[in-house]
Amino acid sequence: MLNRLRRWLCPDLAIDLGTANTLVSVQGVGIVVDEPSVVALQKGTRKVLGRGTAVGKLAKQMLGKTPDSITAVRPLADGVITDFELCEAMLRYFIQKAIRKSHGLRPRVIIAVPGSITPVEKRAVFNSAERAGAGQVYLIAESKAAGIGAGLPISEPMASMVCDIGGGTTDVAIFSLADIVAQKSIRIGGDEMDEAIIVYLQQHYSLRVGSQVSEQLKIELGSAYPLDQELTGEVRGLDTISGVPRKAIVTSEEIRDALHEPLDAIRNCIKNVIEQCDPELVADLVDNGIVLTGGGALLRGLDLYLSEQLNVPVRVADDPLTTVARGTAICLDHLAQWRDSLDTGEG
Repeated sequence: MLNRLRRWLCPDLAIDLGTANTLVSVQGVGIVVDEPSVVALQKGTRKVLGRGTAVGKLAKQMLGKTPDSITAVRPLADGVITDFELCEAMLRYFIQKAIRKSHGLRPRVIIAVPGSITPVEKRAVFNSAERAGAGQVYLIAESKAAGIGAGLPISEPMASMVCDIGGGTTDVAIFSLADIVAQKSIRIGGDEMDEAIIVYLQQHYSLRVGSQVSEQLKIELGSAYPLDQELTGEVRGLDTISGVPRKAIVTSEEIRDALHEPLDAIRNCIKNVIEQCDPELVADLVDNGIVLTGGGALLRGLDLYLSEQLNVPVRVADDPLTTVARGTAICLDHLAQWRDSLDTGEG
């Protein structure tokens, strides 16, 4: 009875704290916040614009387009906090947006983090969340949250494999009997794909573009596997030779070529995890395959590319952008069941 009353007064939260986007789920409600992990500041100060409200979608619209008096900042890079103060401000804004009234109580919070973060980086997440208004804070590996959110039978005595490709990291793990039996996390994800496109356009077209333009090209033209009908698109940028703006026509084959290195790194990461496993678990993967989650899973033909390269079935999870958030929310709803596998920061 007391627990139900507490949840009504101040519901607990599940947070997917991503490099590119942050999603917040309210216990018993679902995802209520899905915003870019961006904060806009008055330049030369640590003051968030708009009385602390220039966070998320509003701030992302300012990236690369701000006057000298304003700067838009991403407080996370490669899945970890790079600016503690801004991350705290961002989390406080998202928590307050998710819980309109807390009646003086502090919510319990589960946060999904990359498997590669160090103890110091974990402590930064705990501290930022607590200062932002959280009570008891738990951490869960993004790969485990992704496996749960994708509906994989990770508690069964068989291998289940997930590859979560986020903005700053790719987390790969194999599960059996509710535990991780092999895992690896690399700091390569959607951001590195965007950067690869920027470099390609500079080298082959002498054209300088920003991260938002390269991200749009990745969405509109990007692919990991040859398309039945290749695509073309127009890109606008600054000619690095003449110093004036101009347009260029690029193809999906060129963008695929640009993405070659980050995709190879993701493939090798998956291969390394498979090599860590016992033969019995590897045999399960021949049937069960790999599930792709995260924003990177939306790249056209990525499942076909990885399946061909690794010789196992590969499929994309339903709504891969929210898989980690949904898995974290399931852990929150069944906290007693999952508590022992969460990191509480103690000891």
